[in-house]
Amino acid sequence: MIDNITRPTVLEVNLDSFKYNIEQIRKFLKPETKIMPVIKAESYGTYINTRLDIINNFDIVAVAIVDEGISLRNLGYKKDIFVLNQPYVTEIDKIVENNLIIGVCSNEFLKEAKKKNIKLRVHIELETGMGRTGLSLDKLDEFISFIKENKNIEVEGVYTHLSSADEDFEYTNIQLEKFEKAIEKIKANFEIKYVHSLASNGIINFKKYQHNLVRPGIIMYGYESGNGIKEKIDLKPVVTLKSKITFIKEVEKGTSISYGRRFITKRKSKIATVPIGYADGVKRILSNVGEVVINDKKVPIIGSICMDSFMLDVTDIKDIKYGDDVYIWDNKKITLEDIAKKCDTINYEILSTIGKRVPRKFI
Repeated sequence: MIDNITRPTVLEVNLDSFKYNIEQIRKFLKPETKIMPVIKAESYGTYINTRLDIINNFDIVAVAIVDEGISLRNLGYKKDIFVLNQPYVTEIDKIVENNLIIGVCSNEFLKEAKKKNIKLRVHIELETGMGRTGLSLDKLDEFISFIKENKNIEVEGVYTHLSSADEDFEYTNIQLEKFEKAIEKIKANFEIKYVHSLASNGIINFKKYQHNLVRPGIIMYGYESGNGIKEKIDLKPVVTLKSKITFIKEVEKGTSISYGRRFITKRKSKIATVPIGYADGVKRILSNVGEVVINDKKVPIIGSICMDSFMLDVTDIKDIKYGDDVYIWDNKKITLEDIAKKCDTINYEILSTIGKRVPRKFI
């Protein structure tokens, strides 16, 4: 967060919308099922992870890496923090010092902990078809035996990741059935506090497999986790990215705009400059194809997007002036999904890569 915001570019974060989305998610859950919000990558770029008044409402939160967990501890969060991805052996001391719970799926990692004779709180990650990390189910018996021999390892949970819970229901059901069988074996050997397999898409599409913990991600921030999700749950977008016009000029027909002369005016034109660029997260691929919203109208981005700015053709906008608001997305005329589609990517990437030098303003 940047205090005393003076830069005309800002990411506005609506905390009431975030709270609303949490309540909508709760409608899909059993009373006993807890929410473990995924607040990795600075809460997908929103910085809600910096708001103790928000995250203190949850008994456990999820991050991706150890350093994110340490940042939360330094902020003052005292409840459980779960590191989704198995850390590296060099991070073991930090994990213990900051009382972090970690996902594990490797004997090699746990052997290092055994050497140090330190206590670890863990959730066992199972590979059921994600094809990334996770313990192969054919090695589960061996893994259980190893853990039982090491009294310093406290197994508090078991989990898995679903690869296609938004589109391939048959495959997802196969994953979940594998997970269910493995849970029985783990519960026969350990007293498990948490069982979790469902992230955003799973929460909406596979309610019967929610167990007692779920891991919502992008739907908390009001954006679709997959096609058709907004038809199943009412969400309010949490953030808008906006800036202001800081320069306007009139140019003649045939004037080149920005690096590489990739746009040449075809008429006498009025050109506006906006002080946000690809270093802030506005993808360069939007050069000459992207749009923004000014005075409730779409306006084309022209020329190559620069590191710190881009240009607009505002010739057809009446009464345009210095200081007018420019919305990179306003969640109405232009959505996060619209931008992601033009960039041939997903909304997760657009949101989570808004640069740190863009101030976050909580409203």
